[in-house]
Amino acid sequence: MKRILSSLAIMVLLTCTSKQSFSQLDLSEDPYYSRKFIFEAGTSFGVMNCLTDLGGRKGDGKKFIKDLNLGNTSPAGTVYYSVSYKNAIALRSEATWGVVKANDAVLKGVKETVSGRYERNLSFRSTIFEASILAEIHPRFFKHYVRNEKYPRLSPYLAGGIGYFIFNPRAKLQGSWVDLKPLSTEGEGFKEYPDRKPYKLKQFNFPVGAGIKYKLTDMVNLSAEFIYRILNTDYLDDVSTRYISPSLFQNYLTGDQVAQAIALSDRQKELNPTHSTTVGDIRGNPKNNDAYFSFNFKIGIIF
Repeated sequence: MKRILSSLAIMVLLTCTSKQSFSQLDLSEDPYYSRKFIFEAGTSFGVMNCLTDLGGRKGDGKKFIKDLNLGNTSPAGTVYYSVSYKNAIALRSEATWGVVKANDAVLKGVKETVSGRYERNLSFRSTIFEASILAEIHPRFFKHYVRNEKYPRLSPYLAGGIGYFIFNPRAKLQGSWVDLKPLSTEGEGFKEYPDRKPYKLKQFNFPVGAGIKYKLTDMVNLSAEFIYRILNTDYLDDVSTRYISPSLFQNYLTGDQVAQAIALSDRQKELNPTHSTTVGDIRGNPKNNDAYFSFNFKIGIIF
């Protein structure tokens, strides 16, 4: 009888010990990974840049990063709130602030190679305010993790969605910043150019990008992320097509705006007082819309 009781006691002890040991190895009981829905709020700090008709690099204007000038990089930041399902799919709302700018003057050292872009002598600066909704896809969490198998702390992801942004291109004239949109520098809205419609300073965009997230603790996530905005406008920098006759501005503008439009629509004489611009000369390239993008480091708190 004692032998039977002893055997039962040993079996119970082994069973309890086995369950306890198995539980310690079962990472599905991690409070972070075991929840179906995870709520996160955070902020980020980073930089913003743009690709427009202005500035650029050596040679003829090229697409995407081949014409990117890193000297135009400016600060940017975000605040966001997200909810993720089983760590695999997330939906987040985000507010972004940043600055974009470009200047033909950066081409001075290579002006012989840039087909007159330096001599064009245009520039712009704009603050960006953006609200967006993005989906995140975390491929590593589409895998089914079994017991005793470690969950990844590092998770690369893809992101994409829709945004709504506000911009306002400005240029400096005699020490003061002047709004460019009201000046219709390329004849936007003029009856002489019915195909040049006035552009809107509030528009939708389509942010797409990628990032990598690291689970620092059960309550803190760190991320690095690149987001590129596809735009429906070529007027982020107020430059898109060809020069118009300066005499037209007095038919549509009044007061100081006439002089400002004449001065800011064609700035080539500031570099070469003898220059004479012909109506219809190339000012920008309407075939490619503008774009802006950001690179941010994020820190998020888990609720």
